[in-house]
Amino acid sequence: MRIVVTGGSGKAGRWVVRDLREQGHDVLNVDLTHDGSAHGLCVRTDLTDLGQCYDVLAGADAVVHLAAIPAPELRPAGETFRTNALSTYNVFAAATGRGIGRVVWASSETVLGLPFAPATPPAFAPIDESIVPRPESSYALAKLVGETMAEQFARRSGIPFVGLRISNIMEPEDYAAFPGYQADPSLRMWNLWGYVDVRDVAGAVRAALSADVAGAEVCIVAAADTVMRRPSADLMAEVFPDVPLHSDVTGRETLLSVERAGRLLGWQPEHSWLAETGR
Repeated sequence: MRIVVTGGSGKAGRWVVRDLREQGHDVLNVDLTHDGSAHGLCVRTDLTDLGQCYDVLAGADAVVHLAAIPAPELRPAGETFRTNALSTYNVFAAATGRGIGRVVWASSETVLGLPFAPATPPAFAPIDESIVPRPESSYALAKLVGETMAEQFARRSGIPFVGLRISNIMEPEDYAAFPGYQADPSLRMWNLWGYVDVRDVAGAVRAALSADVAGAEVCIVAAADTVMRRPSADLMAEVFPDVPLHSDVTGRETLLSVERAGRLLGWQPEHSWLAETGR
């Protein structure tokens, strides 16, 4: 396929672009930052400009929208919301206007209610897509607005939209920090000790591009385990004792359920920090 990846110069985007090219796809990276690739493989683009979005999506079969200010508090709250919501609208509008066959895009685990704390716990665990969204930042709010926009654009165009509620993305070198979390479970309680390997993010994108779906769907994308060595049920009992567990949690099982991504997209996480580091 001819696939446009927005934000292909970013942390996840670099791996997604590489993975899709290795699968034989013709991939164009569009980003404010050039990735240094050969002529014609990357185009510097301001996605807050609708005309530029239409230009870069010409001739594409699918778009993977990853571009965004990547986290809360990196920029003023209003700038984060405006940039992320507007660029997502423009990509969705240009994709449907161009009649592109599929949109895969990065929503976020933050719509689930992050950051969690004993004073603001999750409604239940493991969290799945049935939880009522609770955006706590302008970043999360923009992602939730994106999910609503995807529903409208999918309904009006008939084009499938797959939103990936991606957990905290880790590259292999990031795992060196994980032993430092072990003594204090409060350090990573903010997302129920979740993470996802960047290679599994690339795999989820690939799966979402080919899955048999219709309408607008969202799936949590996380590792199969947590950042901790301790059993997940023990962590919940210590830090969130009043949060009900809606299913049996065994061993170090993730508290961000990836069951729906497996069922809908045929995707399973393959990488674990503990297996990677052997520690």
